[in-house]
Amino acid sequence: MTTPSQHLQGGEDASAAAREAVSPSSSFAQSTAAERILQSLRDELDGLDRTLLETLRQRLDCCCRIGLHKRDHAIPMMQPHRIGVVQERAAEFAAEHGMSPPFLRALYELIIAETCRLEDEIIGAPAAAA
Repeated sequence: MTTPSQHLQGGEDASAAAREAVSPSSSFAQSTAAERILQSLRDELDGLDRTLLETLRQRLDCCCRIGLHKRDHAIPMMQPHRIGVVQERAAEFAAEHGMSPPFLRALYELIIAETCRLEDEIIGAPAAAA
């Protein structure tokens, strides 16, 4: 078995030994750079999640205002045609942007179910005295 100093004394063996000696630190540098990039991407994703959640909160707030309007004007809560329009728009958006139409339809089914739940609570509640 040869020692590291014996490798350094012989031409090509010295070059190979030098590459091996540099490789771990090079690998460490690549790993560190990869971790920084990953963290940056995760930070970007976290920001997008905050935007998504805030937009969803605003959407549900708007739906509550719609529920109040329906209640105050005796408009039925269920509007099946409107649900179809919203789901179709989501599916078209998915197709236009390379996303899965079934995924967005399923996502909107969840959102619409929550909207209906909120509107049902609002419409079932007595109107506040003006």
